Amino acid sequence: MAALRAAKQALRREIKGRVSAVSDQEKLRQSRVVSQKLFRHPKYLSSQRVAVFLNMHDEVHTDDILQDIFKRGKVCFIPRYFTKSSRMDMLRLKDTEEVKTLPLTSWDIRQPADEDSDREEALTSGGLDLILMPGLGFDKKGNRLGRGKGFYDTYLERCMTHPKGKPYTIALAFKEQLCAEVPVGEHDILIDEVLYEDEE
Repeated sequence: MAALRAAKQALRREIKGRVSAVSDQEKLRQSRVVSQKLFRHPKYLSSQRVAVFLNMHDEVHTDDILQDIFKRGKVCFIPRYFTKSSRMDMLRLKDTEEVKTLPLTSWDIRQPADEDSDREEALTSGGLDLILMPGLGFDKKGNRLGRGKGFYDTYLERCMTHPKGKPYTIALAFKEQLCAEVPVGEHDILIDEVLYEDEE
């Protein structure tokens, strides 16, 4: 376990270094390429209930994706992380304008307040068809390196007990986040697909 943790920490440092060397302009360009790939993706097109992360500075920008979800009349859910645990809920967002009114967390991302109890949580209603996932690193086999809190792995385990079952998972990545191999443990859940700018 300790060796796995150390290997993950070393890889996190390496990827953070690679991503921080990418200019803001290039991050935006790659984000647009990844978004366009998503908009053509059959799983995205056929999904009605979609969860998407509100990005941090070192993650694929999801603003265009949020806009598109609403433009296509899909139902949108965004994460609320409970930072003192590994619990995360996916709460319904009514429109893109609402994002601006959400409080900022210590990670400088917006999310519904802890005491905000009026929103629909995806698993208390119809479940999810698709989760668009962040992460620090990915390999082509679908192994994901998160930030070490286990939010998404824990949430996917909860999804598996929902009548709808596990949603399809697509990670959104800069090509600098791709690795030959991500070290994983027994609780790390494989993701279905990683979208990034490849040499087409």
